[in-house]
Amino acid sequence: MTELLFRDDAYAQAFEAEVVASAPGRVVLDRTLFYPEGGGQPGDTGVLTLSDGRTFKVTDTKKGEQPGSVAHLLEDAAFSVDSGTRIAGRIDWDRRHRLMRMHTCLHLLSAVIVAPVTGGAVGDGYGRLDFDLPESPDQGEVQEKLKALIQQDVPVSFRWITDAELDAQPELVKTLSVQPPRGAGKVRLVEVQGIDLQPCGGTHVARIGEIGQVLITKVEKKGKQNRRVRLEFPSAGATIS
Repeated sequence: MTELLFRDDAYAQAFEAEVVASAPGRVVLDRTLFYPEGGGQPGDTGVLTLSDGRTFKVTDTKKGEQPGSVAHLLEDAAFSVDSGTRIAGRIDWDRRHRLMRMHTCLHLLSAVIVAPVTGGAVGDGYGRLDFDLPESPDQGEVQEKLKALIQQDVPVSFRWITDAELDAQPELVKTLSVQPPRGAGKVRLVEVQGIDLQPCGGTHVARIGEIGQVLITKVEKKGKQNRRVRLEFPSAGATIS
């Protein structure tokens, strides 16, 4: 299994590790700060550096073929290295931080709009959530409520519960399309103090004031009982499908 260092410190940017396995353009480490794609959040990007100074760009990070492993996908498809090799890694921090801000913001959005979440995605500076709703929420009202929550600047904390405890509290699971990460016998809860509590394995900011300004760019009807709310940071200038 790959030790997930980002769970202990989502703000750490550099680390050292040992190669567990590799194939052309793909490497698995014994520990990593790179978040693997999952739960609607993209995989991290960054660089890996060998002791001789050679640097390789990580273009994506995904869950590995072996349970609990993380695969770092490299721009150099010819890259291969022996198991046991020591290697240093550094994530693209600016991108990661934008993903953390947006992911946490989507948790706030799910507290503003009280309805089951049928889908969602976190992007680099933009994101969306889909809700099981017969009518579209008022865009201006959602914007003001979201802004007011962010201004509270409350802390975000984490704790673990067992699978059995989660089963006994099904109301904690807001997402219908994405189930909490299971398999280890325990599930991580993300709590936005006094605002939101739900299972999530993603990376988040320490305080919600760090999210900054965010805009509700569109509220769409995507089916008889589905409403999509799109958000972006003002400088992002992008949309997500």
